[in-house]
Amino acid sequence: MPLSLRWGQVTAITERLDGLVRCEVDGSPCIAYTRLTGPVEHGDTVIVNSQARDLELGSGGFDILYANLTRGLSLPAMEGAHVMAVPYTPGQAAFRTGEEVSQLPDGLEGLPVVCCGLHSQLAPACAALSGLRVAYVQLGGGALPLTLSDTVRALRARRLIEVAIAVAPCFDGDYDCVTVASALLLAKGRGVDAAVCAIGPGIVGTGTSFGHGGVAVAAAANAAAALGGTAVVAPRVSNRDPRERHRGVSHHTRDALRLCLGELVIAWPADLPGGDWDARCRMVEVDGWQERCAGLSLSHMGRDAADDPWFFAAAFAAGALARDLRSG
Repeated sequence: MPLSLRWGQVTAITERLDGLVRCEVDGSPCIAYTRLTGPVEHGDTVIVNSQARDLELGSGGFDILYANLTRGLSLPAMEGAHVMAVPYTPGQAAFRTGEEVSQLPDGLEGLPVVCCGLHSQLAPACAALSGLRVAYVQLGGGALPLTLSDTVRALRARRLIEVAIAVAPCFDGDYDCVTVASALLLAKGRGVDAAVCAIGPGIVGTGTSFGHGGVAVAAAANAAAALGGTAVVAPRVSNRDPRERHRGVSHHTRDALRLCLGELVIAWPADLPGGDWDARCRMVEVDGWQERCAGLSLSHMGRDAADDPWFFAAAFAAGALARDLRSG
């Protein structure tokens, strides 16, 4: 699996964000993770990875800046860091782990943990938790750099997320943890009222039972249950997906649940028929969920809340159930 690298020049800077620059290299869209590459300026000579765009993949709308030959060579490692992100690869970089810089409690003491299998479930789940202190925990299965997510930036701006934690192989969060167990304990130690776990934008998928990023639901739910938290699964539901395996309750959810070893509850919108598919389903009132999500960008596989409302309502239900469990 060779890398597809090419060199070029930065011909435009289109957006600067914390830890992320959107630019153009020889006129083609590109993103740079500046905590890895160093700063990026117009006219810089760079190397980009163009493979996803070359293959016209779902994640292939832009190139990834691999190295900045003008101002990104001989960058020093993060001070005090010794654990490698993406270790033993050409892109390895040392970071300080959340485990090393935080005092972690011994357990979660009932902390509600919403377990999502897609990044597009994150916004409605957090909208249902408005007014509470919420930690976002990103697991592997989609994009790895947490800074790629415009959704996380929007949720931060609306104070719907207080802290964002990346779990290896993900990185570039407020804290970067080695395991999901540590990430949840770190969130608890920060005094949050709930945690919402999801994968990054995009999803790895093979069309098989367990070869997809949605199994992150099981990793989050198992860690939550083992540590004394309350796992709340956000089911992937759709009546508009053209693929039969994702219509109704997606096989991603059903198969992830087969890997869950501890107690959990599954949030189900009360007005949506079919909530008897699993005995662990809890009916949740979701009246007004669209208004609670107003101003947030809701999009899944090109479909918005009007196109596929139950997809987003089910994720909102998970956040609402987590809120109820906390207050109950």
